[in-house]
Amino acid sequence: MRSANKKKPGPARYKMHVKKGDTVQIISGKDKGKVGEILKAIPKDSKVIVKGVNITTKHVKPRQEGESGQISTYETPIHSSKVMLYSEKEKVASRISYVLTEEGKKVRKLKKTGEIID
Repeated sequence: MRSANKKKPGPARYKMHVKKGDTVQIISGKDKGKVGEILKAIPKDSKVIVKGVNITTKHVKPRQEGESGQISTYETPIHSSKVMLYSEKEKVASRISYVLTEEGKKVRKLKKTGEIID
């Protein structure tokens, strides 16, 4: 009898087109069109946390006697496929390509503007 809980082995290496600190635009979902900076990248799940995007509210109960409860807001992760790198100069979102510099370093380049990110 075979086990029903067997997991398939995932990819050994996780690769994302965005990094922490990149400026991105949201291309789908409830926050479509918003621009923000990536606060944290989670390559294992292929998700990112973007500043001011996908905000969730949480009701926090009071910890001590006499203290009042509060409502806290925080950003939750969204899938990296829903974000696109954004050029501050040209004010446009673009796909990326990887190119080699004269020194032989691999860098990211925006396809629409030709702007080098790294």
